[in-house]
Amino acid sequence: MNTPDATPAQTRRSFLRTSSTAAAFALAAPAVLIRPRAFAANSDTLKIGLIGCGGRGTGAAGNALTADDNCVLTAVADVFPEPPRLALQGLKEQYGPRVAVTPESTFIGLNSFQKLVDSGVDVVLLASPPGFRPAHLRYAVERNKQIFCEKPVATDPVGLRHVLESVRMAREKKLNLVSGFCWRSDLPRRALYEQIHNGAIGDVRAVYGTYLTGPVKPMQSPESRKSGVTDLEWQVKNWMNFSWLSGDGIVEQCIHTVDKLAWCLRDQPPLKCTATGGRMIPNFQGNIYDHMTVVYEYAGGVRGVIAQRQIPGCYNDNSDYILGSKGTAQSGWNVPVIRGEKPWRYEGDKSKDMYVIEHEELFDSIRGSGPYRFDGDWLASSTLLGLMGRLAAYTGAEVTWEQILKSNEKLSPDGDLDWNMACPIMSLPVPGRYKPA
Repeated sequence: MNTPDATPAQTRRSFLRTSSTAAAFALAAPAVLIRPRAFAANSDTLKIGLIGCGGRGTGAAGNALTADDNCVLTAVADVFPEPPRLALQGLKEQYGPRVAVTPESTFIGLNSFQKLVDSGVDVVLLASPPGFRPAHLRYAVERNKQIFCEKPVATDPVGLRHVLESVRMAREKKLNLVSGFCWRSDLPRRALYEQIHNGAIGDVRAVYGTYLTGPVKPMQSPESRKSGVTDLEWQVKNWMNFSWLSGDGIVEQCIHTVDKLAWCLRDQPPLKCTATGGRMIPNFQGNIYDHMTVVYEYAGGVRGVIAQRQIPGCYNDNSDYILGSKGTAQSGWNVPVIRGEKPWRYEGDKSKDMYVIEHEELFDSIRGSGPYRFDGDWLASSTLLGLMGRLAAYTGAEVTWEQILKSNEKLSPDGDLDWNMACPIMSLPVPGRYKPA
């Protein structure tokens, strides 16, 4: 599928760079066009808190408010003051009195997530850069909050193991934990993978997933860095371009494609993987690859291949090609189809927005009107699958599942974050030379 550089994911993230009007908000959450109306809180009203007020966070808040008429956004948190201001302006235009955030419930700073979680909210939406996510998830679980957690959930194996402990704690507490792996809530894709799991294409032999697109957030030039901006502030403002904050392209953006590979193969871990990757376009001070191809090997010789490239001016494709012993399946932004002995084409409901469905199911689960939804296990395992591929590309080595589970690779700075802390930038990994601790 050939698409223009501005992918839907990019459009959603560009919300804050467009405007705060109702039309602009419709781009951040495509199925949303809500007019403010009278609202009165009641004993069943759920109070929502948003952590991370960028384009994805603002979109998630809108999705949540669309999904359940009896929820109110009561608090927001971000490390910088401007994103909350812009986010609230757009959200208030759409949802009126259901955006009940005050200056006192607008929290700014590196510890703002703690203040928000402790502000009396019932549900937290975790949408800060992924490097912050292990700490944010743990604090929300410790405080017994219901959680929507964006993908990925960590940017290195050390952080991922911290997340696995948080997932265990959340399950024991019977908290609801819904992930931002939105394709798992998409009705056409649910139907497709149900067909595959029921044998429509026979035994799956190989999966080829593509994430070939343009960069989401190019690195700012060093000349644009104002005097007094610290290293940590500069990196957070350009978070997509630093591996400790984003996880690199395969872990932050292409992780959706990685997750669909896992879904197709019933979330069974691979045996091992190899990968190639690097940087073609200069990225100033950033340290992420702009292309990577990973080959995962599963039991029985099954292969999963993930091709990721985020370079402007190139052919674009965001699709999944699945080869079985009795047919093939294909899915992209178009309607999924199966060809072979049992041809199939999705003919069901196409009107529901997967970004809204995941919040509908979260609220139904919280209220007891729907099945208990807990995505923690595959939220963590799909993230680890991406980290496994990245480590293989960075090192040039074959990486097994056991190795990535035990890896001591740690990209994030040591200790508590402070704006004035020393925050050296890891050099771009060179295969054959990169040796994580």
